Amino acid sequence: REVYRCWSEAAHERLAPQPEPEIATADLTGFALELAAWGTPDGAGLALPDPPPPAALAVARETLGTLGAVDDDGRITARGRAVAAAGTHPRLARALLDGAPRVGADRAAEVVAILGENTLGGTGDDLPARWRRLRDGVDPAATARWRTEVRRLRAALPADDAERKRLPDDLAAGLIAGLAYPERLARTRRPGGSAYLMAGGTAAELTPGSGLAGAAWLAVAVADRSPGAPAARVRLAAPIDEATAREAGAALLCSGREVAWTGGDVVAREVDRLGAIELRERQLTAPEPELVAAALLDGLRQEGPGLLRWTPEATGLRRRMAFCRQALGGDWPDVSDAALLDRAPDWLGPELVRARRRADLSRVDVVAALRRLLDWRQAARLDELAPERLAVPSGSRVRVDYADPGAPVLAVKLQETFGWRDVPRIADGRVPVLLHLLSPAGRPVAVTADLASFWRTGYPQVRAELRGRYPRHPWPEDPTTAEPTRRAAPRRR
Repeated sequence: REVYRCWSEAAHERLAPQPEPEIATADLTGFALELAAWGTPDGAGLALPDPPPPAALAVARETLGTLGAVDDDGRITARGRAVAAAGTHPRLARALLDGAPRVGADRAAEVVAILGENTLGGTGDDLPARWRRLRDGVDPAATARWRTEVRRLRAALPADDAERKRLPDDLAAGLIAGLAYPERLARTRRPGGSAYLMAGGTAAELTPGSGLAGAAWLAVAVADRSPGAPAARVRLAAPIDEATAREAGAALLCSGREVAWTGGDVVAREVDRLGAIELRERQLTAPEPELVAAALLDGLRQEGPGLLRWTPEATGLRRRMAFCRQALGGDWPDVSDAALLDRAPDWLGPELVRARRRADLSRVDVVAALRRLLDWRQAARLDELAPERLAVPSGSRVRVDYADPGAPVLAVKLQETFGWRDVPRIADGRVPVLLHLLSPAGRPVAVTADLASFWRTGYPQVRAELRGRYPRHPWPEDPTTAEPTRRAAPRRR
C-alpha cells in the first residue's frame, strides 16, 4: 500500500504523530453542562476517548456557576436545565433567557441566532448592521438559515414573554451580546478613538475604518488576539451606552475604597468599577491609617529609601551599622536598601502609621527609626565598636568615615598624629582604620593602615618634599617621639 503526502519530508518530520484531540482545545462550557445534567459533574466513570483538561473543565464549571446553571457542588440547577434546553452554548442560552424579558423574545432569539453563527449577515464588525441585512433579506439563503434558527430558539422561550420597555435595536443587540459575554463589555480609552479596554482587563482595537469607531461603549461579541499582539481585534460588536453596559454586566459591578501609591504619592479614593473599567471615583478625605501605611510602604518599595530624608547623621549611623555587620557578623542588622525595604514595617512602623502622604516621609527622624533595628546590647556598644569620632594625639576628635564598611577611614593632618606608633583599631580591636594623612593645607600626602612602616619608609620622603613648602609646621626627624600639634608656629616679626 502506498501513501502520497502533499508536503515535504522536512515538514512531515515536524508534524505531531496525530492531531490534538478537540477536547484539549475546545471551550468546554457546554460539555460541562451536559456532564452536570447527566449527574457526573467531573466526568468520573465516563468512557471518554480523551480526558478533559482539568484546568479547562474548572474554568467551564466556574462559568456555569456565574450563569446560575450549577450549584456550588457542580450539580445542575433548574436554571441550568432551562439553559440546556435552549440547545445552544450556555452563554448564548443565558443571554436568550435573561434578555428576552428586556428586549422581547423575538428580538432576543434573532440576535442570539446571529451570535451562534457569527458569519451570518456578512463579515463586518457591526452587529446591528448584520441584523438589519438579515431582516432585509439581502442574502436570501443566509436569511432563510437564520430564520430557521430563530424559530428554534424562540420555541425555548415562554409564549407570554413580553418586553417591559422597548430598547432601540442597537442597544437591544448590545444588551444580548453583553449578557452573553459580560467580560467583553468595553469602553473607549479616549473619546472618538478606536482603542478600548474590556471589562475582563484585555485591551481591544477596532479594525481600521470600522464604522464603530467613536462609540463610547461596545458590547463585543467576537474578538481574537494574535500571539504577541498587544490588543485583541474586535470582529463583531454593538455600540451601547453606559446604562446598558451596567445592566448587561451587573455581576461585574463593584465599589471599593482604594488607597494606593500612584503617580509618586498616596491616592485615596472610592471607585466604582465594571470589572477592570473604572466608572466613577471620589476622593477619600479620611482613609484608614493602615491602608495609607500600606500604600506608603509600597511607595518605598517602588522608589527606594531615597524617599526618606537622609541627613548626615542618619547616613553616618547607617554606615556604622553596616560596618558592624561586616566586622562582627550577621547578628548585626542588614541595612542594605533591599533589607531596609524588606523590614520597613519593623523600623518605620510608627512613622508609617502617622504619615498621610509622600511629604510626611521626608520628615521622618531616620536616626531614631534606624535605632529600632538594634537590640539593647548592640545599641549600648555601638559607639564603642564603631565610634563616630576618634581622639588623635593632638587632642582633636576626628570623624571616622565608614562609607566603605570594609575599610573605615580617618583623615587627619599628619602633624596631629606625631607620637602614634600604630594606627588605632576599632570593633574590639579587629579592624585597623585606614589613615589618610593630610598636609597642612588638608591635601592627602599618604594613605596607610601600617603607621610604623610609614614612619620608617614613607615619612622621610614626605618630610623632604613638604618642609620647605610649609616651614611654619614641624617636620621632626623622629615623628614617633615628637609633640603633636594642630597649629602652625607664629610668624617671625
